[in-house]
Amino acid sequence: MRPLRLRDVTVANRVWMSPMAQYAAGADGRPTDWHLVHYGARAVGGVGLIMVEATAVGPSYRTTSADLGLWNEEQAVAHRRLTSFLAERGTVPAVQLQAAGRKGSHQLPWEGAGQNGSVRGSAGGWETTGASADPFGELQAPREASGADVDEVVESFAHAARMADLAGYQAVEIQGAHGYLLHEFLSPLANRRTDEYGGDPQGRMRMPLRVARAVREAFPAHEPVFFRITATDWIEGGLTLDDAASFAKELAAAGIDLLDVSSGLVVRDTQARAPVREAVHAGYAEALKEASGLAVAPTGQIGDLALADELVAGDRVDAVMIGRALLRDPYFALRAPATAPAAWPAPYRRAV
Repeated sequence: MRPLRLRDVTVANRVWMSPMAQYAAGADGRPTDWHLVHYGARAVGGVGLIMVEATAVGPSYRTTSADLGLWNEEQAVAHRRLTSFLAERGTVPAVQLQAAGRKGSHQLPWEGAGQNGSVRGSAGGWETTGASADPFGELQAPREASGADVDEVVESFAHAARMADLAGYQAVEIQGAHGYLLHEFLSPLANRRTDEYGGDPQGRMRMPLRVARAVREAFPAHEPVFFRITATDWIEGGLTLDDAASFAKELAAAGIDLLDVSSGLVVRDTQARAPVREAVHAGYAEALKEASGLAVAPTGQIGDLALADELVAGDRVDAVMIGRALLRDPYFALRAPATAPAAWPAPYRRAV
């Protein structure tokens, strides 16, 4: 696949790694050897860009106590070992910045009730804030964010963007989907506010747009900022593709460079999630590309290189975000029949 240039950053190909939480950070939020090996293997495997998992912009914005963080310089310096290795392998290091909102302070997915199991303060958890005071499933009810809380979220994202630059990341992504804090503000299913940050679509967009502008201003102007956007909430009364298109236009005006297109998960309902369907978000990505003029990269159920190539070759989308397929096979991006042996790392070519 041909390269893609975003601002002054050139990505070698269009097969990218989607952010997937590893819950392997130390208590200090710093990357561990697990992260170096995990992401390093995919860089060796030839993906053009690696989006490092959801990384909290502050300790109270984590989903679990094992989340990565980028809220101080010590963390940023610790990330350099990871970003340096990825860049040396020719992969663009990128990171997703996250505020969990009402989905915060839960157990590790493989412990107890997992992501549905709340961790209370007495057990090492923390107070969460949300667009409104409604809980997500069985998790603890959040405190409704005040105006001062919103200001703090905006500044925390901006500070994390500066820390990401210090860490050596060449792109950042704002997590605005999957029911986390920014998605909570956007969706009428989670936002019952009556102030300037609630009500009609313009009110519900206000806080995420403030974050987008703040991150764009804080991150170097020659490097791109992505936004993971929700194309639909998959349930009556939630966000629709038309809502997403209107929001995408505002993101373009705010200086965002690319939309990482996903959907659902704002409420605990089996109907409020993407159906099992190959490349489920590709059509939505095309529609948002046309509406906003932004580059797009769909995620979700793209597990075949031929399909990925078809989507990109026809300029339907600009890149594809690969998730589970890269968990199963770090060398997924090198498996295309037309891939020359020289594309593989030199120590591995004897096996090709």
